[in-house]
Amino acid sequence: MDFNFFNDLSPQLATFLLAMLPVTELRASIPIALHTFSLPIWEAFTYSVIGDFIPAIFLVYFLGPVYRYVSKHWKWVRKIFDWVFKRTRNRFNHKYVLWGKVALMFFVSIPLPGTGAWTGSIAAWLFGIDKKQSLIYIFFGVIIAGILTTLISLGIFNLFNISL
Repeated sequence: MDFNFFNDLSPQLATFLLAMLPVTELRASIPIALHTFSLPIWEAFTYSVIGDFIPAIFLVYFLGPVYRYVSKHWKWVRKIFDWVFKRTRNRFNHKYVLWGKVALMFFVSIPLPGTGAWTGSIAAWLFGIDKKQSLIYIFFGVIIAGILTTLISLGIFNLFNISL
C-alpha cells in the first residue's frame, strides 16, 4: 500500500482516516498505526475505533434517503446498490434471524474483510433495526474488533520480532 498521501499528515490523523475507509477500517489502521506510524497502543486503538465508527453514524442515518434519491435518478447506481444489498442480506440474514441485534455486534466485531462497521451499518438499515440501537451494537462491535485486531497485531509483531 502506498502511504505517500499520509506523509504530510500526523500519524494520528492518518490512522483516523485509514479507519474511516470502507476497505481498510480498523483491520488495517491498527497494524499500520502500530508498525508503520509507531503509535502507542492506546492511540492506535482510540483513533482507529473513532475513525471506524464515525462513518457508521452517517450510514445509519443517511443511507435510506441517499438510496431513495439515487435509485430515483440513476438506474445504474441503483443496480450497484441493489447488488451490495442483496449480498449483505444473503450474508447476514441467517445470523440476524438466529441471534437478533446481537448478531449485528458479532458481525461487526469479526476483523475480516467485508464484516466491519460499513457493512454492519448497511445490514442494520436493510433489516430495519432502530437507528440508535443499531449504533450501540455497531459501536460495541467496533470496540471488540479493535481489541481483537490489536491483540492479533501485537502477536504477529512479536512473532516476527518486530519492535514497536
